[in-house]
Amino acid sequence: MSTSTDHTVRDRLGVTPDAAVWCTIGKIPEPPAEVHRAAGSAPLRPAFIRPLGMLGVALGMPLLFIGKLFGLLGAGEEALQRMLSTTGEQERHRAAKLEKKQRDKAVVELGLDKTFDGDWNGAAGRLLLQWYSHSSHHQRLVALAGDRILLAAPPKRVSIRRDALMQVVAEIPTEEAVLADPLLAFKVRNEKLVLRFKDGSWLTLTAVQWDSELHTYLKRRQQPGEAPATEA
Repeated sequence: MSTSTDHTVRDRLGVTPDAAVWCTIGKIPEPPAEVHRAAGSAPLRPAFIRPLGMLGVALGMPLLFIGKLFGLLGAGEEALQRMLSTTGEQERHRAAKLEKKQRDKAVVELGLDKTFDGDWNGAAGRLLLQWYSHSSHHQRLVALAGDRILLAAPPKRVSIRRDALMQVVAEIPTEEAVLADPLLAFKVRNEKLVLRFKDGSWLTLTAVQWDSELHTYLKRRQQPGEAPATEA
């Protein structure tokens, strides 16, 4: 994060986090009707983008298409470079493809393609039932702050001023849950995180950036292979 962003995060959270990154979750599965009612029938989806935000998206579409065009040109150039590359470079490219394949396989094997463990009675399930009642924004700033895991977001979905409007919407003591990088042992770029509770329940978080500062922070404190995503 930039210095100005760091200051905003500190001011909005009321504390300087050890590390933080914006994350999304997968689609929340439809819970049993009685479970949903007992939890207050809270929303299970983020809010739609407001008209002003949609206007901003519409105005940004030409830039998006231009970006995609440059991306395609870049991909074509990269493919041509691979064709003309040396044997060593080709070997490195094949190794990178193999590592990505292994990572994708691990994502499925560890259950990271699922939003959570599936138990609505577990701590993770109960948190998901209230996820969008705290904030209708589609992202959460996930921050480690001493002995607490903080989740922050604007009260309502926004397309601008996300950092300036955010507030803490959930606070979880680290004695009740831990954050982990489930793919630490895989030497590939990674955006997955797992919030795992003491009762064995868990939910998957996807950082909006690869190899975030939260991943770096966890890497210094977590041993490869420690605490698999779907195990207590």
